[in-house]
Amino acid sequence: MSTAFAPGFHVPQQLVGDSRSLTYHALTATSRASNDYLTQRPLSDRLTSLGKPLLVIFGELDQRWRSSSAALYRSITGAKVELVPGVGHSPMLEDPPHTTGLLLSFISSVSGGQ
Repeated sequence: MSTAFAPGFHVPQQLVGDSRSLTYHALTATSRASNDYLTQRPLSDRLTSLGKPLLVIFGELDQRWRSSSAALYRSITGAKVELVPGVGHSPMLEDPPHTTGLLLSFISSVSGGQ
């Protein structure tokens, strides 16, 4: 689990417990399905075809995906890409206030402030 967070971040015990409660089969099947999904078609291609507003939030210290890969999403028309400093792969857990601010700002911008 350490790669899901920035170095030094204290992993919430509930998350550790929930992960440990998975069966081996469930854990490996989930991992395989995720990898299969990502290798079938690039995520940026999937998102482009939706034609919807897009907010991409990357942690600057992500250990699972290079933060430089956020640039792939800039090619999607209307995509807004945010790089959150000091956090890893899980900005919503590592910095909830910052992540919430990004989400609220994005929602406001695509809904006309309503």
